[in-house]
Amino acid sequence: MIIHRIWQAIGAINAIVLLYFVLLNTAYLITSLFAFGALRRYAKRMRALDFENLIASAGPPPITLIAPAFNEEKTCVDAVRSFLGLRYSDYDVLLVNDGSRDRTLDRMKEAFDLAPAARYPTSEIPTKRVRGTYRSRRHPNLWVIDKDNGGKADALNAGINFCRTPLYCAMDADSVLERDGLLRIVRPFMEDATTVAAGGIIRVVNGCRVVQGRVTSVGLPRKFLARIQVLEYLRAFLSGRMGWDAMDSTLIISGAFGLFKRGPVVEVGGYATDTVGEDMELVVRLHRYCREKGMKYKISFVPDPVAWTECPESIKQLARQRDRWQRGLMDSLLRHSRMLLNPRYGRIGLIAFPYFFFLEMLGPVIELGGYLAFIGTVALGNTPPSYVFAFLMVAVVFGVSLSIMAVGLEELSMRRYPKTGDLFRLFLLAFAENFGYRQFSTYWRVRGFLSSVRGVKTWGTLARKGFETERATA
Repeated sequence: MIIHRIWQAIGAINAIVLLYFVLLNTAYLITSLFAFGALRRYAKRMRALDFENLIASAGPPPITLIAPAFNEEKTCVDAVRSFLGLRYSDYDVLLVNDGSRDRTLDRMKEAFDLAPAARYPTSEIPTKRVRGTYRSRRHPNLWVIDKDNGGKADALNAGINFCRTPLYCAMDADSVLERDGLLRIVRPFMEDATTVAAGGIIRVVNGCRVVQGRVTSVGLPRKFLARIQVLEYLRAFLSGRMGWDAMDSTLIISGAFGLFKRGPVVEVGGYATDTVGEDMELVVRLHRYCREKGMKYKISFVPDPVAWTECPESIKQLARQRDRWQRGLMDSLLRHSRMLLNPRYGRIGLIAFPYFFFLEMLGPVIELGGYLAFIGTVALGNTPPSYVFAFLMVAVVFGVSLSIMAVGLEELSMRRYPKTGDLFRLFLLAFAENFGYRQFSTYWRVRGFLSSVRGVKTWGTLARKGFETERATA
């Protein structure tokens, strides 16, 4: 009797897991197909568009680039150099030192000849105390806000308070922005006045060479763990966010590179400081605010402006990151749960929100239960061959195919990895990640799920090794 009930429980779990994998991979396939069509149309449009004349004739709006920094002494100087070297006619760089305990502020003072200078706030979003403001004697558009530690969201809010432009770009101080990044990400705002936010693509800088704040050569990281993340980023941005954008359902803009209309962000109160997923939470809140106010608005993803960022290379650091991402996802969805399957919120409430709620938020728990049930089924014997075949198809083969599609989208559209060997390695990683790495990733996300249930709010730390750089000769 007990054995029979165990078999019934395992059978039920297996059925749920198979359904989950089918729904998840079908959603991936749909977004990949939408992304393929959207990328082709975008590439064709960019070829036909006289980009330089458009910028020259329309005059791009002024932008403030806000970069929070906490203990970023290894990367902040190169990152700021990349910010200062942008092809954009009117912009400020505002680095917010969030109470760093290392030499972040000293490095900035030494590299850019900072001096105390008065700069007055233009809004009053509550933040931790601002200790001082500095301006570079060499670069008049570079400012540093020094404040007490309050976390990334608090630092962003401080930057918004001192922002003087109608648009601001949220960046990470450990990222390198390509020279025409602002020119490209501002395009949706110039074409459609209702645009309130737009996100760019994030790529892994590990394995690339950075000279004076610019990525001069692109390559795969040396370490296996970082290489796997290159594939993940391609899948998340080119197959995922491009596909959701094609369906007008963008729900996530990465905190490492996003452009926002300042007015609506101030109206909704800035970034939430009681969550580790402040980037996603803000975008969901903007959707909710605009829908509830009956405003016509647009939130976009643009596939060609690139920010290069350092990814974790140790299991410990990667586990912390994925734990935090899962907690941020859960917090954003649960605090706005009234949007779930609510027609009032259009495609966001009926399509995007249910996908992230059921397949991304609850998915890791279902997936981990599926792996355990599969092991139990095999261990107890009498495993139906049809079930083993179905499980491998939906859990492995389908997933491999979608990862290969992501690499194909990269080659057909962006072609950032010029070496044939690198593309071949990415294809091999599409197979390798399913045997060990994906299971660990699921486990880390389940840990994040449980941490969220327990109410854990800590950000954690991420060790930086710094960019692979070389000194430019005179």
